[in-house]
Amino acid sequence: MDKVRIGPSTFLFPMPAVLVGSEVEGKANFMTVAWCGVACHEPPAVAVAIRKERYTLDGITAHWAFSVNVPRADMAKLVDYCGIYSGRKHDKSGLFRISPGMLDGVPIIDDCPLNLECRVAHRLDLGSHTLVVGEIIETYISPDCLRDGKIDPAKVDPLVYTPRVQVYQRLGEVVCKAFHDGRDITP
Repeated sequence: MDKVRIGPSTFLFPMPAVLVGSEVEGKANFMTVAWCGVACHEPPAVAVAIRKERYTLDGITAHWAFSVNVPRADMAKLVDYCGIYSGRKHDKSGLFRISPGMLDGVPIIDDCPLNLECRVAHRLDLGSHTLVVGEIIETYISPDCLRDGKIDPAKVDPLVYTPRVQVYQRLGEVVCKAFHDGRDITP
């Protein structure tokens, strides 16, 4: 094998750059999370890994609920701001147009084209991070991001994060139709 060994690392990329929201001490707060992914299809669930000392985790713990807000690529600087500064010292409640979710303590960012409202289903201590699995109780999508009644990722224009080089990027070109083009291969 002609590979360079670099030791255990978290090199999966790109990662979604999302804004996780919770109400903390009576104010909406948002933090940037790149360690986020689908956890289950039925019931629909998402998992986010959050450092234990994060202010947003306090709100999630208090309400056992949170939002995952998928920003457009043109929101990169605001997303970066939410990752740099803690809500303990910087009030982030005025950064976005927000609406209350159906669950207590869940702020939804109206400016983000896609939002997931989640009820905490599980918490798992993993060391430096707490893995929070949220059952998705509602999904909100901006109407301009639909094509023929389905979500169009190109219209959502989600922001992705590439670790180690530490940049935000857009999705690239379509290279293959999933669950279709692989049928042409004969082993």
